[in-house]
Amino acid sequence: MIMQNPGAQRLAAELLILLAMVPACGLADTATLRDDWRDPDTGHEVVRLSRVPGTSESFYFHQNAFTGEGDKMVFVNTAPGASNRLYVLEWSTRRAEPLTEPGVLGGVVGRRSRQVYYQRQGVAFATHLDTKATKRLGPLPLRGSVATVNADETMLAGTFTEPGGPEFDRSRPRSEWFDKIFEAQRPQQLYTMDIATGRTNSFYREAAWLNHLQFSPADPHLLMFCHEGPWHKLDRIWTIHTDGTGLLLRHKRSLAMEIAGHEFWSPDGKRIWFDLQMPRGEKFFLAGAALAAGTEIRFPLERDQWSVHYNVSRDGKLFAGDGGASNMVAHATNGKWLWLFQPQPDETLRAERLVNMGKHDYALEPNVNFTPDGNWIVFRGNFDGSPQVYAVAVRKPAQSATQAHAPTER
Repeated sequence: MIMQNPGAQRLAAELLILLAMVPACGLADTATLRDDWRDPDTGHEVVRLSRVPGTSESFYFHQNAFTGEGDKMVFVNTAPGASNRLYVLEWSTRRAEPLTEPGVLGGVVGRRSRQVYYQRQGVAFATHLDTKATKRLGPLPLRGSVATVNADETMLAGTFTEPGGPEFDRSRPRSEWFDKIFEAQRPQQLYTMDIATGRTNSFYREAAWLNHLQFSPADPHLLMFCHEGPWHKLDRIWTIHTDGTGLLLRHKRSLAMEIAGHEFWSPDGKRIWFDLQMPRGEKFFLAGAALAAGTEIRFPLERDQWSVHYNVSRDGKLFAGDGGASNMVAHATNGKWLWLFQPQPDETLRAERLVNMGKHDYALEPNVNFTPDGNWIVFRGNFDGSPQVYAVAVRKPAQSATQAHAPTER
């Protein structure tokens, strides 16, 4: 069991909530926000999903926001006074309504139970998307997080940082704290929470910055995590079993300044996909490491096609990318687009532009995510003046479905 400190835990959580309630930007004039349009440069339909007061954001790219059936989706309202309140959207009607109280941190939807798991004031909760019934699961460790739920929805997993050592103000610009956290090497632990009992169990400890926890979508006891920090200084992508066994590095860097990151699971749990650059900022790939064979697929990408995040459809046949600004690692000259990528038999990707993001400020990362049926891609956008949640249709109105080729091994 992990030792708890409820008083300190509540204080830390309350401070985090206060920081979260400081808006990144003011409320947008709703008259400037478009609801439905066709992108004039691509012909694809775009809709605004967050038709609620103030600013909103979709979930992080590897955090599931949908029920297994795809009929409902959760997003975060970040408006002042209701900061970090979860909303549930009924996909067929586009009607959204509040789901939780304000002050939520994290969030991931279980595909089986139709519940969203999150933390609030140092405690883990689950709320049903249909009934809104909320269950208190249990207190988290001090500085603990709710990062991911496993495939059979019996466990949550997260990290916590051990007390002591330097503190860092993450409300400041990233450049002021990112490298410093990596260099501090404060001991962190991976832990699980039993959803039925609320009991927590620490199973791995390391003097390193551990991040991006993601349970396998197929194996309820297999967890992916990363060593966070400057990507060119570390081997990032790891898996481990929740009993602490089987620690494995999934991609070993082979040359100076090589970077690999923003990893995510394939829907069948057989592969881990990631952004690969060999070296950093020069040659770009969407790469996938096969867990069983240890082999990799590497799809080359042009500089302007590089994306902050990539994602894959549930059937594994299509990929999406959210593009990037010219001041990012690829230094693209025309990279502010949402992309659709389709694997080809010659192990390349056929790229199609979906949304012109020319007016989007990439300080807010779009974080593309396919709907379960593969017909839409959800993303964040501020091109109309404030952060909102949007979706773009994968196919143009008159475009028929095309057959995609499954990736082959390299």
